[in-house]
Amino acid sequence: MKREIIIIDEEKCNGCGLCVPGCPEGALQIIDGKARLVSDLMCDGLGACIGECPEGAISIEEREAEPYDEAKVMQNIIKAGTNTIRAHLTHLKEHGQMDYYNQAIEVLKEQNIEVPIESLETHHEHVGCPGSQNIVFPDTNGSEAATGPQPSRLSHWPIQMHLISPNAPHYQQSDLLLAADCVAFSMGDFHRRYLDGKTLAIACPKLDEGQMIYLEKLKALIEEAKINTLTVMIMQVPCCGGLLHLAQNAVEQTSRKVPIKALVVSLQGEILREEWV
Repeated sequence: MKREIIIIDEEKCNGCGLCVPGCPEGALQIIDGKARLVSDLMCDGLGACIGECPEGAISIEEREAEPYDEAKVMQNIIKAGTNTIRAHLTHLKEHGQMDYYNQAIEVLKEQNIEVPIESLETHHEHVGCPGSQNIVFPDTNGSEAATGPQPSRLSHWPIQMHLISPNAPHYQQSDLLLAADCVAFSMGDFHRRYLDGKTLAIACPKLDEGQMIYLEKLKALIEEAKINTLTVMIMQVPCCGGLLHLAQNAVEQTSRKVPIKALVVSLQGEILREEWV
């Protein structure tokens, strides 16, 4: 079958091994001084290992691969102990993979292994890249702080689409702003006029790989986080329209019909078009 799965650039890979613990499924090993994907069956294609690679050697491609097998993955996960079980379940939940999550729970129940449900809800130790840890910032009410006379309106972290979790509390029933990467750099008043009071996710529709993951995350934000509205801000360049199409496809594939507002920004930060679509 054709599906998304990781690919490793051997020229970039230095064999540091940081990606290996970042893959609780056990799909990666260091062999002959390089990271190798040892089993298609074990790779879920969600890219948890990408953020662990300091060389940018791991990406996602779509190719013919054996179907991912959650039951086989769980045999490795169980052998590694409770902390790895917790990390794997959290990984599935953060990526909105509830079918795989439920399969994993069934395997645990079949083998009479305690499911660390409470840990998923209350465990605050972050597993993986520190830059992807969910953080909610205190509300400064727009006052001047260390950020100077133009205070940030960003209320949470992370914001990149590959790193965000649709299940994070700050996304629940929020007004989501989905912005192309370049928008905030083009607009001098982006924070005050458009980010204030909204949660944020950013992406590049031209350069980012694994955009089917983005589609699944947007669907999870709509169905599970139950976002109220979706504002999509893109640049006037043609390739940027892909982000709006991605958002529209997500809404079309969900039962909740969240309203979408589209804003097109000029290269010098002016709003060229603003409309509900």
